[in-house]
Amino acid sequence: MSTPTYDAVHAALATVNDPEIHRPITDLGMVAGIDIAADGRVAVDVLLTTQGCPLRDRITRDVTAAVSAVAGVTAVDVRLGVMSDEQRSALRGQLQGNRAGREIPFAQPGSLTRIFAIASGKGGVGKSSTTANLAVAMAASGLSVGVVDADVYGYSLPRMLGISDRPTLVEGMIMPPQGHGVKLVSAGMFVPANRAIALRGPMLHKWLEQILGDAFFGHLDVLLLDLPPGTGDMAISTATLLPSAEVVVVTTPQLAAHEVAERAGAVALQTRLRVAGVIENMAGLPCPHCGEMVEVFGSGGGQAVADSLTQLVGAPVPLLGSVPIDPRLREGGDAGVPIVLASPESPAAVALRDIAGALGARTRSLVGRPLSLSPVS
Repeated sequence: MSTPTYDAVHAALATVNDPEIHRPITDLGMVAGIDIAADGRVAVDVLLTTQGCPLRDRITRDVTAAVSAVAGVTAVDVRLGVMSDEQRSALRGQLQGNRAGREIPFAQPGSLTRIFAIASGKGGVGKSSTTANLAVAMAASGLSVGVVDADVYGYSLPRMLGISDRPTLVEGMIMPPQGHGVKLVSAGMFVPANRAIALRGPMLHKWLEQILGDAFFGHLDVLLLDLPPGTGDMAISTATLLPSAEVVVVTTPQLAAHEVAERAGAVALQTRLRVAGVIENMAGLPCPHCGEMVEVFGSGGGQAVADSLTQLVGAPVPLLGSVPIDPRLREGGDAGVPIVLASPESPAAVALRDIAGALGARTRSLVGRPLSLSPVS
């Protein structure tokens, strides 16, 4: 058997992606050396981005598997090291383009990422579970999806997406962990388990600005923000930092819920954000015996909000869909496996997947984007 060549081993390593950055380790400067012995033994020096990299075992396994598949390789030894400060700085410059200061890539005119801020007038309407299921459904359809859990006081998305890892920091750059194909950054990832977070308005704005500027999501088709309920600081900060974002209002059929949901939509108008539509959650409970829909919280609240916002903004605001009550939706959130994956054929999952498909198919707004027009001579 012939000895494997350097080019063949390097080509195999080029198929190994860093689990957090999702680019080949050969492109990221993580392969520091390749030694090939006459008997086919291969030693690969791999530089981790940080000393305590939580995915070192996975990187070792992936490198070992890729190199072992090369013809002539009899054994693989992966030797792990750590990048120097200069190498990490170079990596950040490679990924973020050596931009000066803190810059939010999604707010730049050339960004093609569609941004949806998921809002509600009050708590308890299922806003976070809706966000989690929409994100997972979009990712399952092939879109690149990121989520910012901007509900700082009531963060819950790490559990709902089954994510227990904390972000890795590389020279101040935040690498979001991933669950079910969705990249997530949440305030809950930066504090001890279940600790309460107390931040005032200006600090909330700073937190969101830092997350949006320092997190490396890579190219995203869709970015979802799970906003706190109500019409407070975070909604205003979102409009300031992401002027191209569109608001999706979550409500229930209940009269009291849709009245406050209208206020959440009204804030979008005041901050000059477009309202993409309304989602009616908890829209009836299918009877387990006869299948008849039991209207636990009444009916028509979602359409009433959509109609009211249509009049308010002077443009059509559609009812994107109605999601029925299903205990499996709660169970999936507790288990970290959203219902669109755990019970894909359930009526709630079908409704959520249809809404995700409608939002995922939208094109990015032209607000703030250059049109490249020139006068006719």
